[in-house]
Amino acid sequence: MAYVDGFIVPVPKKNLAAYRTMARKAGKVWRDHGALEFRECVADDVKMGKWTSFPRSVKRKPNETVVFSYITYKSRGHRDRVNKKAMKDKRLAKMMDLKAMPFDPKRMIYGGFKVIVDA
Repeated sequence: MAYVDGFIVPVPKKNLAAYRTMARKAGKVWRDHGALEFRECVADDVKMGKWTSFPRSVKRKPNETVVFSYITYKSRGHRDRVNKKAMKDKRLAKMMDLKAMPFDPKRMIYGGFKVIVDA
């Protein structure tokens, strides 16, 4: 069954173009190493919930937006192999500098998910 890595990230609106540039490069790396899909989606219809919501989950600030991202793989084993190769890829070296990231990585939420419905 397919496997998905999911991410939710707060991105300052002024850094959205830089984030998109970084994401395109990262997407190329992951796809080159075998990921099936690499998607980056910016909030469009995402309201601040009273108790829970995408904005609350990352402690979104007024000058930020939320980006939801996902990468799909054939299986968890496939994901582990792709990620191992991607993390060693020299094209990611500059992007891995925490100070150079166009978002606050401390507020990023991520995890791996087993697909249970594929309609």
